[in-house]
Amino acid sequence: FQPVRRSPLHGWAERQGARFVETGLWLRSSHFPRAGETHWRETVDREARTVRAAVGICDVSMLGKIEIFGADAAEFLNRVYCNAFLKLPVGRARYGLMLREDGCVYDDGTTSRLGETHFFMTTTTALAAGVLTHLEFCAQVLWPELDVRLASATDQWAQMAVAGPKARATLARIVEDDLSNDAFPYLAARAVTLKGGLAGRLFRISFSGELAYELAVPAGYGESVADAVLAAGEEFDITPYGSETLGVLRVEKGHVTHAEINGTVTPGDLGFGKMVSATKPDFIGKAMLAREGMQAADRPALVGVRPLDPDTSFRAGAHILSEGAPATLENDQGYVTSAVFSPHVGSTIGLALVTRGPERHGEEILVWDALRDSMTPGLLCPPCFVDPANEKLHV
Repeated sequence: FQPVRRSPLHGWAERQGARFVETGLWLRSSHFPRAGETHWRETVDREARTVRAAVGICDVSMLGKIEIFGADAAEFLNRVYCNAFLKLPVGRARYGLMLREDGCVYDDGTTSRLGETHFFMTTTTALAAGVLTHLEFCAQVLWPELDVRLASATDQWAQMAVAGPKARATLARIVEDDLSNDAFPYLAARAVTLKGGLAGRLFRISFSGELAYELAVPAGYGESVADAVLAAGEEFDITPYGSETLGVLRVEKGHVTHAEINGTVTPGDLGFGKMVSATKPDFIGKAMLAREGMQAADRPALVGVRPLDPDTSFRAGAHILSEGAPATLENDQGYVTSAVFSPHVGSTIGLALVTRGPERHGEEILVWDALRDSMTPGLLCPPCFVDPANEKLHV
């Protein structure tokens, strides 16, 4: 009796040969095999290489989308997020961290200021409904004096990520507006007009670490616009890519999802400690975040992990042991939250939450998978495996 939820780009993805997987209530394209590819990893490796070398298009319509209006909308967001939003300029987007009242991270995403009293928030797919419920509670119960109104817009927009070094050249062929780096810099967000007159929204944000944009158009136009993007990028051998490749790209860049936002982590655990505003008088979670245990130096924190032998691998869920330590839970140092094969690194790579992780870069460890009875020698490293200087985001 559970309904199947399909993206506005579902039919387009079917025509591109997508294989689908269930992600929450949604059917989402997993990967797009081409003739001659016999294994899903072969397809995902090709998609990931193409995005890094040229350009790819990915359906991100299933992200939660919330329109926020009102004279006090900026103040409202400033209280909801742990980082500052009060002075976000019109036409700009910002990554935000939302905490629970106990100080742990609840959700993350980007919020864009489309007008003085109009913001557009994206949430993770899994928590779209939960975040809206949370915001409604804040508006109606915690701060009813604030002038703010909320509306879910998840189903109203078809949204596609266009990522890779040729993303700008591809989109410039279908968007009327100037997309040069000066006119539309990193984290720009504004309404645009597509050739032919269709109104849309364009956000220069990146989950892959490449030059990237997210283009939103009214849901009914999604498939035709995605076809136009494919035609515009044909010269660059543009490829559709799905959730498997999206996972590879984000782990290579060290971006977190709810695999890492597991209900127990603070901003500091994820490497976002500097994002927490020290000047705001209050925000949800501020008081509890200051507790001694939430600031302890030995908390599990985000780190990268890779095998010493590139021909070996490990899986998410495996535990981290110090080198030479017996394989017991008493010696557990943390666990692998995400693991993928990276065609750019040439081996399996992963993200992990490890005790004092950032202090232990370069340390050799053991990745212990008791379920599969395997032990893989590995190395702790920074969580960003591709372009750590973020140069690609600003070209």
